[in-house]
Amino acid sequence: MAVKRDYYDILGIHKNAEEAEIKKAYRKLVKKYHPDTNAGDAQAEQQFKEVTEAYTILSDPEKRKLYDQFGHAAFDGSGAGAGAGGRTGGAAGTGGTYQEYHFEGGNMDDIFGDIFGDLFRGGKADDAEYQRFGGGFGRSRYRRKGQDVRAEVSVSFDEAVFGCDKIISFQNMERADGSVQSLQVHIPAGIESGKSIRLRGKGMPGVNGGEGGDLLLKVTVGEKYGFERKGQDVYTTASIPFTTAVFGGEVRVRTLYGEVLCKIREGTQSGTKIRLRGKGIVSMKDPDVHGDQYVTVQIEVPKHLTGEAEQKLKEYEEACKSGSRGRKKNSAA
Repeated sequence: MAVKRDYYDILGIHKNAEEAEIKKAYRKLVKKYHPDTNAGDAQAEQQFKEVTEAYTILSDPEKRKLYDQFGHAAFDGSGAGAGAGGRTGGAAGTGGTYQEYHFEGGNMDDIFGDIFGDLFRGGKADDAEYQRFGGGFGRSRYRRKGQDVRAEVSVSFDEAVFGCDKIISFQNMERADGSVQSLQVHIPAGIESGKSIRLRGKGMPGVNGGEGGDLLLKVTVGEKYGFERKGQDVYTTASIPFTTAVFGGEVRVRTLYGEVLCKIREGTQSGTKIRLRGKGIVSMKDPDVHGDQYVTVQIEVPKHLTGEAEQKLKEYEEACKSGSRGRKKNSAA
């Protein structure tokens, strides 16, 4: 019986290799030995299978932990499962070993799933096909979901506000040449930076007919000049003439949905905030719910005055001073 090679040696990495190193080594070797580029080469096909098997174990933290502790015995039924309520012994007439389990009550599928689910994934098995030999159970083939794949996508401020469809490109790990694949993705209205979109079944392929993993797209939202987002609310500023602040009036304010007229009250101070209800960003949970827009008023100070305007402003200043002195005298009296 051929001795199985060490998974770390197959991938050409050391035992303390990080996840990124494992993935890099796998990508390099899977391209080298893929059957599509080595048609008819039985040795390359075998090496491809070994590389895939090694990556499947070492890329999963739980499986890797078991492998580091028990070696291949953790997965071939030759010893790691003995502590799960069974024993190992020589198979009659073969000179080999077999694994025999004894159960007392309970549903057979549940018990068997618990043992092997805990062994392989740290949880209960989703599905399994069992082959029975003599009085015990032999090797099993498990349908397992493929690994999730993570990627990033950038969208503009407006694309995040209103939603859009984007074409993204990513490296397809299923192809021997690692070629780039394009995929259309819908960006939901109202999404924020840092949120992820889950595309089910677009990750790594499953094992033994299991469903594919998911593609998780982390969204980065760009900025928009003059707008600041905080949750569903947006914040902007509006500059108004000095006279409008004094006498009151109306000013045009830019929103995400076009310009609106805002009423400015007489005597409005710089820094005053105006709330525009429903002019914020739509909720991803409820399309009928929107945030608000908060407009901070900034009063424009004229840089250049005509002689007449300057004279009038000085008269205004004197009038303010006189009024102030008059109020003080009346107060003292």
